[in-house]
Amino acid sequence: MTAPERTQITYRYERLRAVTAGVLESAGASFLLLIALRWFEAGATIKGIVAGGASTGLLLSPVTVSVVGARGWRPSRAAAALAACGAVCYLAAAVAALPAVKWLWLYAIGAVLGATFTSIFIPLLTQMYHENYPEPERGQLFSRTVMIRIAAALLAGVLGGKLLDAHISNASWLLLAFAAALAGAAFCLNRCPTHPLHNSDGSHPFRALKHAWHDKIFQRTLIVWMLMGFANLMMLPMRIEYLGNPRYGLNLSSWDIALLTLFVPNVARLILSPVWGRLFDRMNFFALRATLNAGFGLGILAFFTSDSTAGLYAGAIIFGISNAGGDVAWSLWVTKFSPPDKVAEYMSVHTFFTGVRGVLAPIVAFQFATGNSMHTMGWVAAGMITLSVLILLPEMKWGKRGRRASPAVEEVSE
Repeated sequence: MTAPERTQITYRYERLRAVTAGVLESAGASFLLLIALRWFEAGATIKGIVAGGASTGLLLSPVTVSVVGARGWRPSRAAAALAACGAVCYLAAAVAALPAVKWLWLYAIGAVLGATFTSIFIPLLTQMYHENYPEPERGQLFSRTVMIRIAAALLAGVLGGKLLDAHISNASWLLLAFAAALAGAAFCLNRCPTHPLHNSDGSHPFRALKHAWHDKIFQRTLIVWMLMGFANLMMLPMRIEYLGNPRYGLNLSSWDIALLTLFVPNVARLILSPVWGRLFDRMNFFALRATLNAGFGLGILAFFTSDSTAGLYAGAIIFGISNAGGDVAWSLWVTKFSPPDKVAEYMSVHTFFTGVRGVLAPIVAFQFATGNSMHTMGWVAAGMITLSVLILLPEMKWGKRGRRASPAVEEVSE
């Protein structure tokens, strides 16, 4: 199969899978936590666990890459199998949410495992993009599928919000839709071409983490991402809590919450996604990352430090604009800095540390919120993001062509 044919087939099925990804994005962004809050009336610990479900998958992603490489499987086929497992888990959560059952712990386990299987194969997708999308247009091709994903998330947010507003016991139907979406994703991934992945240096499941020690530019970038990402992931579930918990005085409807956490940000993402895709292909990466971080910080401040409706909408819009660039940068940045045969490994390190902060950040956030105001939390998060921007500034010199333009300078051998 020629390279153009591989690109064409991958792009065709990725556009189809983007529809399912949009539905699943609405699950992780709002609905899983909203169901835990309003249907099951879950406590802080369960809400934190549910909010961190996708991050658990990221935390385990190095194991995924290791197993797939050790067995010589094709990344796309392995990702399809994992997506199918996630569909079964969401089906279990749907059963747990039936009014006749209403079993909190089964719901929590099903929701967490479903979200885990949704994200555990992400490094395998990055490997697929590296193989099948030509470098000069990789960001643009990816951003076009993101636009479809965003449109699907918008529609899912509207329909899901209306469904839960009609009656919160409709949660089972929503969870059934998430199961169907993951089954559809498995179908699409199974048809994307990829070369078998092979381990080259051992079989330890977390051996890829060595790259965070030996590659100093990669290491510093991960530190920056940890600061920004922890702050952002800490405040992400707080949006639902802030808008939906009567304690904070807003107590908005499910539709209004979906509007502010899904619809408005995703409209902004939809409009700006192709712009960020082109910028990713052409712009100094670290300058791009610093700009995005600043946007996330401003969005948090606008959303959580203003009591007005205008502040909420401004925060939602700024978050959506930044998230549009974050989609591309988060998913593809390692292709600029890793050796061609280590893309999946580098990405698994990135997703692992994303998982670490993603698991911890919601739990820290919900516990911190018990004794502090949302205003205080917003300022703390913005301070962390500001520090991440300051650390990025000296790295600008490496962002134009990528680290591979000067491989010997920042690598160490010990």
